[in-house]
Amino acid sequence: MPQNDLYLFLGLGGFFVLLGIGTFIWGRGEEKGYYSKISSRADAREFLDHWPRRPQFEALKIGGRIFLAIGVLMVLTGAGVWLWG
Repeated sequence: MPQNDLYLFLGLGGFFVLLGIGTFIWGRGEEKGYYSKISSRADAREFLDHWPRRPQFEALKIGGRIFLAIGVLMVLTGAGVWLWG
């Protein structure tokens, strides 16, 4: 495998790791912001019960985990081929 391909694996893997961490943190921030805003209302049932569920927060966090997993696999693959070859 040419050296440029290894750098591509490592670079894209690092990009996906950073993108995953950023997306996960963004999802947590959106969730905290929403529930802190809703806690100031007089009717706090949604804040206490977390019902109805808001899927957009979980979707951002799950997407971050997927990006992170893909990035780690790409970095490990690139590093493994680099060390082996």
